[in-house]
Amino acid sequence: MKITHCLHTAVLVADLEKAEHFYGMVLGLERCDRALKFPGAWYEVNSYQIHLMVGTPAELHNVEKWGRNRHIAFAVADLEAAKNQLQAHDCPMQLSASGRAAIFSQDPDGNVVELSQI
Repeated sequence: MKITHCLHTAVLVADLEKAEHFYGMVLGLERCDRALKFPGAWYEVNSYQIHLMVGTPAELHNVEKWGRNRHIAFAVADLEAAKNQLQAHDCPMQLSASGRAAIFSQDPDGNVVELSQI
């Protein structure tokens, strides 16, 4: 088997409206069309998609170091601008414990998102 690229990540959310605000307005991801009938919303970064699906989100296993939980990682051009955007929307943040240029945040359902300047 040879995997050629990643297609999407499914993220379970309890409140679709709040999740849409976080992924669309706070993170600035572009929403894309979806033909499926169950509740959800798709967002896209280049050819990679985030599938928000209504369900029961997983709980954090490591509440002290968010990066040691399931998470989605995005590259950002300017980490300081990303911090400012998260702060403007009162989103929780945690610096990377490794000291690298990365921060972790959580969507309204506690799903962890990593933003790294690389």
